[in-house]
Amino acid sequence: QVQLVESGGGLVQPGGSLRLSCAASGSIDSINTMGWYRQAPGKERELVAAITGGGSTNIADSVKGRCTISRDNAKNTVYLQMNSLKPEDTAVYYCNVHYISAYSGSHFISWGQGTQVTVSS
Repeated sequence: QVQLVESGGGLVQPGGSLRLSCAASGSIDSINTMGWYRQAPGKERELVAAITGGGSTNIADSVKGRCTISRDNAKNTVYLQMNSLKPEDTAVYYCNVHYISAYSGSHFISWGQGTQVTVSS
C-alpha cells in the first residue's frame, strides 16, 4: 500500500505562483515516473508535467515556460512550481506515481486525492 499526500493548492490571483508537493510513502522499492495531472470541471484529466527517475521531464504545451517539475528522490517527493498562473489553470491537480512494490516487485500506479487550484481575481 502506497500513500500520496499532496499539498500546496489554493486560491491565487492571475499572474501569481503556487508550488504543489506530493510525498509518497509506504511499501516502495523504487519510484519511476512521477507526475502531475489536472482536471477542470467538464473536462478530461490531462497531463501537466512528468519527470522520470533519471530526471527527464515532459511538460504540457499549455504550461510550458510557466511550470517546472522537480523531484527529491531521498524524500520520494515531487514538486510542481507554477508561475504566471491563468484562470484557465483552475482545476483539481492530481499527483501520479509509478513505483515498484517492495512486497511483490510488481509495477503499480498510484494517484493522490487531488488538490484544488483556483486562479481568480
